[in-house]
Amino acid sequence: MKLDVIKLDGKKAGSVDLGEEIFGLEPRADILHRVVRWQRNKAQAGTHKVKTRSETSYSTKKIYRQKGTGGARHGDRNAPIFRKGGIYKGPTPRSHAHDLPKKVRQLGLKHALSAKAKAGELVVLDTAAADGKTKTLAKLVRDLGWKRALIIDGAEVNADFARAAANIEGLDVLPSMGANVYDILKRDTLVITKAGVEALEARLK
Repeated sequence: MKLDVIKLDGKKAGSVDLGEEIFGLEPRADILHRVVRWQRNKAQAGTHKVKTRSETSYSTKKIYRQKGTGGARHGDRNAPIFRKGGIYKGPTPRSHAHDLPKKVRQLGLKHALSAKAKAGELVVLDTAAADGKTKTLAKLVRDLGWKRALIIDGAEVNADFARAAANIEGLDVLPSMGANVYDILKRDTLVITKAGVEALEARLK
């Protein structure tokens, strides 16, 4: 699969061969769904918490005698049956993460890259380098028509480029090891540098 390489100013800088086994697959929604769900569940904080009857602030004194009142028998006001009493079987802090085989995760990334390539939303950039000025980079991005874009670089992101991109709305920059299905699918345009393509192909082969 051949794709043109461009520079940040929009000019062509040759072409690159993309591996069919990574960028040429027929995207499968079921695999993408499984990987995204795994990612989002793993990221969920799971800090939701309710108070049980041992944690509410009422007295533990029996509210009235057991017999002779004509009412139902009760212990203290912390019981779940009462207003402001403890909650029965409510949520407690826990991890929402679940296991997903490494092969499925890897396949999900391949299908995400293939989905962008098939939709024509994949751009290969010669190099992601800037002078560190947000204004300059913002103009280049605007001229290229990237409104919601993810840029994947090689092993490390250029520090000046990362600083310039930090305040541009809708622009995310990640190193190749940070490439993931959720971030790829979330953005309208996927931009990968030549170094990023090499690193991804080495990671996924």
